[in-house]
Amino acid sequence: MTIAQSPAWKSLAGHAADIRRLHLRDLLQNQDRCAAMTAEHDGIVLDFSRQNATPETMRMLLTLAEEAKLRERIKALVGGEKINNTEKRAVLHVALRAKKGEKILVDGVDVVPGVLKVQAQLKAFAEQVRTGKRKGATGKKLTDVVAIGIGGSYLGPEFVFEAMRTDPACAKAAAGRRLRFLANVDPIDVTRALDGLDPATTLVVVISKTFTTAETMLNARTVRAWLVKKLGEKAVAKHMVAVSTNLKEVAAFGIDPANAFGFWDWVGGRYSVCAAVGLLPLALQFGWKPVQQFLDGAHSLDRHLVEAPFERNLPVLLGLLGVWNSSFLGHGARALLPYCQALLKFAPHIQQVDMESNGKRVATDGSVLPFEAGEIDFGEPGTNGQHSFYQLIHQGRVIPADFIGFRKSAQPVQGKGEPVSNHDELMSNFFAQPDALACGKSDVELRTEGVAAELIPHKTFPGNRPSNVLLFAGACDPYAVGQLLALYEHRTAVQGFIWGLNSFDQWGVELGKVLAKQVRTQLATSRSAKGKGARIEGFNPATAALLKRYLAK
Repeated sequence: MTIAQSPAWKSLAGHAADIRRLHLRDLLQNQDRCAAMTAEHDGIVLDFSRQNATPETMRMLLTLAEEAKLRERIKALVGGEKINNTEKRAVLHVALRAKKGEKILVDGVDVVPGVLKVQAQLKAFAEQVRTGKRKGATGKKLTDVVAIGIGGSYLGPEFVFEAMRTDPACAKAAAGRRLRFLANVDPIDVTRALDGLDPATTLVVVISKTFTTAETMLNARTVRAWLVKKLGEKAVAKHMVAVSTNLKEVAAFGIDPANAFGFWDWVGGRYSVCAAVGLLPLALQFGWKPVQQFLDGAHSLDRHLVEAPFERNLPVLLGLLGVWNSSFLGHGARALLPYCQALLKFAPHIQQVDMESNGKRVATDGSVLPFEAGEIDFGEPGTNGQHSFYQLIHQGRVIPADFIGFRKSAQPVQGKGEPVSNHDELMSNFFAQPDALACGKSDVELRTEGVAAELIPHKTFPGNRPSNVLLFAGACDPYAVGQLLALYEHRTAVQGFIWGLNSFDQWGVELGKVLAKQVRTQLATSRSAKGKGARIEGFNPATAALLKRYLAK
């Protein structure tokens, strides 16, 4: 039986009709309701009073969580059970943030000591590079790092890097150092990543669990050639390291296996930023102290997920509201709106975390879901987004939004003669936009203001557009970044658990890879000396015609 057949689901489906008759501009006048629809943990306030929901809605959603056995599923997640049933793997990114003395078992083995051992190795290696004890082939200090990966080996680390780099302590620790990311197989990305770098001062981190990912390995070979051209073949061992579990391929590539940092099959790619995948480049750039603070912030939300009652549990509440908006109110997209420029790569990372996880059509048992799961995630930092796509969410489609803000700025500015600081100006918009979406502006108000009759339809804002508001007590520092990452990872898991799907596999990315291999073979054949003019075979007429144009002189 799917969750859609449960009494709780059917009750919520009926309740949705009642909610559609209510407007947020009226609901927000109820002080008791507003107070009831907030929750707080470790300096994070979640205000969900601007959701199309009432306390009764929340009680019904909590009943749905019980029927979906959410508590048992969370326990299975953090307990090392193999909840990724299609790949028969545990899902233990929470173990990557565990503390000494905690015990997390997989197949009867405590994995925490192994995690802490790898962290110690990463810390020691990063310190050697940063202090100059480990130098490049010419004896110069390695001050620049190029991290090569794709998908989960790129999006998470880049998000965290950008989020941390303007924190004053991080900026000071990174003085004189550069970190670049190379993901796209497009040669333009290689040019951008290597622009202005000196091979003699550059360390390359190749991130691939199997060391066979096509895009990553082609980029790695390209950068390897760049190093060898300037420094010679022997420089590879000093200038390239790996994050991988395939030591045979690492050695064949020319990287010393002693400089390969592993991780585990219970770490999914999009959940791997807290493994060596993310920690190595981050530690090389910032040192270990801020990296540990980042891990501590994530650990705080890990414990909160497990320990907090669901009615005050931030990721559970966000997940339940996501199910409510998408499955019952029919809103298929979600806007992620951080009012902090440091979070410019937050939405791209969460797009992968959420859409690759919950973009599924079948339940864990393989049965077709009787509803659409997953949402389209997109976003941009405020106030930039206001001058981009806010027109759509104010007067076009209804798209639930998450507003994320901080009480303090990591880089405060107060201009002489300015009535407010730059951060206060930013936050003025942060507080105004959720209310504008919720309350809108009616034709009656416009007439009262004397707006010309022909303009009233154009200036009317329907309102009643839902949003969450997340306000952090401090600035966007490493600890807060860790909290934010874990909060959204767990929100995704909660939604997947409610829907009854597997949020931890990603078979949808495989078909394109298989077809790309077929095209690659055709291109190699057609461009070879013997294959000049070779017939294009094995493709439908449309693709064959396009390939013919592409290969034409």
